[in-house]
Amino acid sequence: MRRSDIIIVGAGHAGAQVAVGLRQRNFAGSILMVGEEADPPYERPPLSKDYLAGEKVFDRLLLRPPAFWVERRVELSLGARILAVDPVRHQVTADNGEVLEYGTLIWAAGGHARRLSCPGHDLSGIHTIRTRTDVDRLRAGLPGVENVVVIGGGYIGLEAAAAMVKAGKQVTLLEAQDRVLSRVAGEPLSRFYESEHRARGVKLRLGVAVAALRDRDGRVSAVELADGTVAQADMVIAGIGITPAVGPLTAAGALGSDGVSVDALCRTSLPDIHAIGDCAAQATPFAGGACVRIESVQNAMEQAAIVARHLMGEPPAHVGVPTFWSNQYDLRLQTVGLCLGHDHMVVRGEPATRSFSVIYLREGRVIALDCVNAMRDFVQGKVLVNARVMASPGRLADAGIPLKGLEM
Repeated sequence: MRRSDIIIVGAGHAGAQVAVGLRQRNFAGSILMVGEEADPPYERPPLSKDYLAGEKVFDRLLLRPPAFWVERRVELSLGARILAVDPVRHQVTADNGEVLEYGTLIWAAGGHARRLSCPGHDLSGIHTIRTRTDVDRLRAGLPGVENVVVIGGGYIGLEAAAAMVKAGKQVTLLEAQDRVLSRVAGEPLSRFYESEHRARGVKLRLGVAVAALRDRDGRVSAVELADGTVAQADMVIAGIGITPAVGPLTAAGALGSDGVSVDALCRTSLPDIHAIGDCAAQATPFAGGACVRIESVQNAMEQAAIVARHLMGEPPAHVGVPTFWSNQYDLRLQTVGLCLGHDHMVVRGEPATRSFSVIYLREGRVIALDCVNAMRDFVQGKVLVNARVMASPGRLADAGIPLKGLEM
């Protein structure tokens, strides 16, 4: 039986950063990082952007060169999946039957792309975007494809649609809600992106439900909707979210519903087990104290720092306001804060100029901004969200008044 002082499950941003942070703080014990994928740690956000569009090669996605992990004495066990956790014996069991013993377990397994469940979900030509292998397979299938149907109007779906338009495909995007981005943004931003995608030829169908996928010789050929209409499809891309990869933890008794619950130090309810990244649900003042999962690189990095500092006996790391970003066509969206629970919205600037911001307030205080091609608003707005500034909607809407002048 192999033993490691620290076993990290997951080789994404969170897992890689906690290993780096421990070595930077002169942790001298053994570190083993177990990853499901065969590749060493790499950036995931570009998968639905630059990498899908063929504008960035995989080597440029690597978080560190392979030699880095050898030099830092971080052992990588790649292509392995942890199936079970025994918190009493401090052991985990991998899918190859190997049992590993840990001193501290850091669960950074992220999540798996949620897959379609309707009839025909297992046909050839249906893709998700979560791993390098997913995107390589999708790109390999593009030659000969004319009609692409994207299911899901969140960021992954919209970014995939933009990439397919760039690739010269006919794109149809299906969204079950009455607008895109309905779960993460206000209506002004949704309508702006709907208009932008339609202007580039994307056929948007809102408020529709997928009934079944039709096939021709075992390959998807069309998407049948609940209203009886049909969208032709040589390829289908499902962008309908992720399922947190926490099964072994919850089976071992860890608390949590959507993900695994952690405290301010990212400790789970199980002894000597931390959880970080996309799979960890944590209370945050930026969501009014609610326990939420934040799927972002920034959150992964910050939680990794929290755990590394805690294990080395250092004071807790500062937690910044959440930030996110999305590239679609020539539009750069930067988000700061969480708009959950907002009771008022302010549009700052004119969407027709393709440079504007949507500012979200709760009880008069600024809690989040969505900034489209508006870097200055993003940078200055971060200060407002951090300080929970109370500002009048009129002044926020006036693009002639710099946001940095409103923090007092």
